Amino acid sequence: MAAAFSSDGEAALRRELRAAVAAAPRGDLDGFYEMDRAAAFVRDGGFRKVALQFPDELLADAVEVAARMEAATGAEMYVLGDTTYGSCCVDEVAAEHAGAEAVLHYGPACLSPCRKLPVLHIFGQQPLDVGRCTEAFRELYPERQSRVVVLSDVVYAHAMGELEQQLCPEYPNIIFSKLVCGDPPGPAVPGEERKFGRQFLVEAAGGLQDYAMFYVGVEGLALTSFMLTWNRCPFSSFNPITGCGRHETLNVNRALMRRLYLVEQARDAGVVGILVGTLGVAGYLTVLQHLRELLCRAGKRSYTLAVGKPNPAKLANFLEVDIFVLVACAQNSLLDSSDFFRPVVTPYELELACNPAREWTGDFLTDFRDLLPGACAHVELPPAVPAAEAVPDVSLITGKMRATHLCDPPTSQLPPSTTLTCRDQTRALAEISPAASFLESRSWRGLEQQLGQTPVSKAVQGRRGIAIAYEDEGCEQ
Repeated sequence: MAAAFSSDGEAALRRELRAAVAAAPRGDLDGFYEMDRAAAFVRDGGFRKVALQFPDELLADAVEVAARMEAATGAEMYVLGDTTYGSCCVDEVAAEHAGAEAVLHYGPACLSPCRKLPVLHIFGQQPLDVGRCTEAFRELYPERQSRVVVLSDVVYAHAMGELEQQLCPEYPNIIFSKLVCGDPPGPAVPGEERKFGRQFLVEAAGGLQDYAMFYVGVEGLALTSFMLTWNRCPFSSFNPITGCGRHETLNVNRALMRRLYLVEQARDAGVVGILVGTLGVAGYLTVLQHLRELLCRAGKRSYTLAVGKPNPAKLANFLEVDIFVLVACAQNSLLDSSDFFRPVVTPYELELACNPAREWTGDFLTDFRDLLPGACAHVELPPAVPAAEAVPDVSLITGKMRATHLCDPPTSQLPPSTTLTCRDQTRALAEISPAASFLESRSWRGLEQQLGQTPVSKAVQGRRGIAIAYEDEGCEQ
């Protein structure tokens, strides 16, 4: 973990730089990026400025794709390369900086609904050996009456129709999920599942737990989110790169136990940092306010932090924070915080820790929109309980007593310098951490231009050498 916080810079000095190689096949650039469909989207919408968002692995093709799109549509194209957060989310903020009227999102996507701009997803049609995938499915499920739901990574969605034609005649109980970009119209019908931009209808009487899951794609965050969310279903997968199918051996129960341990840490925390991990997913502002109110009712101090892509070095600057909660899309919310100085939890895990009315049912939610009022998994906060009537609780980590009741929202704010504050309506006093008070007063303004305030001066030769011994210092030694 020490290497994550400090480095002698040797790796950066010895790193070899290589020219970027185009990600799409040279002869099939139009097909890979679906130029005709993208151009029709721009023309039909009448857009004059369009942002093209590329992930790092496809950025080598950005210039040529933008030139072809401008020639085909007559609109101005702006390439978005380095996204503020995960590349799977639509970066509406960067698009608005360019004055774009729509976004063409290329590459893998989490399919989270956006708030403002029209979006067209171009996943990039990665090759899939349908014949080999069919053989792997038959080996994994020799029983022809097996109930299986087929999921796929978005880059292989173009081949699911052909795979469906191969398997449906042999397996009458197989279900293929469909991709849904944005919120599907109308309410869900009984037995219909809508998660992670996938939609499918379960017809078995026992529900989804009577089905197995077959995933077409490489191992990654998407598969992990699927397995934790549908943890009662056995999973198998087919890797299109290696051409191998396997039963997934990830111990989901062990992973859930690790997440429950983080929930226990969240119960012990007194200061919580709310990490903003997205600016484009619809409802993120609402869930930020929801988490602030939840933490306030639970007697915890909260601070909202926007640090871009979180890493151990960034979060180590906030030593006063006991635990962080990451508000991000469903694929990026499950952050492995084993190398971090403080643990990072999801909004659902924070609700398990702070909302006494929410009980652990075995299900795991990675989409924060499910927690909002009116959603399928929303649970109202119970009435406030006086401190004298609260049932004491013992921490399973520290063994100390802690209060788990909810208090009424404060009606007034005391000065930040006060070290004692009223905790609830019973006038019980709670000590404010000096470190937490210091964090409340911290702020960063970044670089300021100060136009017209700094005098213009001629550039002069600076010191030469390295910081440990500049050239003029070496003479003295």
